[in-house]
Amino acid sequence: MSGPRPRLALTVGDPAGIGPEIVLKALAHPDVPAAEWVVHGAREVMEHCARTLGLKPLADSGASLVDIGGSVVETGVVSAEAGRQAASAVIRAAEASMKGELRGLVTAPLNKEAMHGAGFNYPGHTELLAHVAKTPNVAMMFVGGRIRVALLTIHEALKDVPALVTVPEIVRVATLVHEALPKFGAGRRKIAIAGLNPHAGEHGHIGREEQDVFPAALSALRASGVDIEGPFPGDTLFVRAARGDFDGVIACYHDQGLIPVKLLAFGEAVNVTVGLPFIRTSVDHGTGFDIAGKGRADEGSLLAAMRLAVQLARS
Repeated sequence: MSGPRPRLALTVGDPAGIGPEIVLKALAHPDVPAAEWVVHGAREVMEHCARTLGLKPLADSGASLVDIGGSVVETGVVSAEAGRQAASAVIRAAEASMKGELRGLVTAPLNKEAMHGAGFNYPGHTELLAHVAKTPNVAMMFVGGRIRVALLTIHEALKDVPALVTVPEIVRVATLVHEALPKFGAGRRKIAIAGLNPHAGEHGHIGREEQDVFPAALSALRASGVDIEGPFPGDTLFVRAARGDFDGVIACYHDQGLIPVKLLAFGEAVNVTVGLPFIRTSVDHGTGFDIAGKGRADEGSLLAAMRLAVQLARS
């Protein structure tokens, strides 16, 4: 891929997890995507990780560092200091992106409990980034295994989901997906939406949402030029999407969308926040506290997120 190298942030995530390790491994990888990488994290943490795991130091990778300060934390342990470092790195990178100093950011995983302990009361990266960007109009989309899946609801208790599946939300998320798909090479922009209930409600016999909510939303979307079909039963829709019947899928809740993505492409899928005024991609896995500090973390998903960020920056 030719052209100037985009300037992109790489945030290290929770320093008690595998984030620092996969960042160092990715930057040392022979196929590291060509970009001007600006790592956001604590210098002491990065130096400690490289030293203890025998990895190539950050200073030798060609990447620069924005030192957000802080000391080494206990590996695999939730702490407010780790949460502060993780959230601060994301905020600094997002603010720089808002100022035009960066094209966007690629994020390693953070721990929500640690972040909350530090006083950053957001359900995750998506909501934190939306706050910094001052826009509520964002959606989480996963790309991998020949499917692109956006979530209608994200980090919500399952019991709360039905009340959140509304006409305005379906229209909002589907419109974001429609606008984003060409950036991922999907010019056809054919979208399918999964039903909320088993068998998509089976004509109202297993829940009424597919009868009472979805038709009005899909009618409004089609009237605005969005090519969308459904609602389809979730247990077969993703098979059709993987075969190429649809360019994008909207899932009603977190696990409905992420289970098929991770079955098809775990370790290679990329989490994208659509609707932000800057690029944001991320890994498809968590902080890996159980393997942190052991040198066993795989940087594959982070490399995939870096590749996609560079692709989006150049598109």
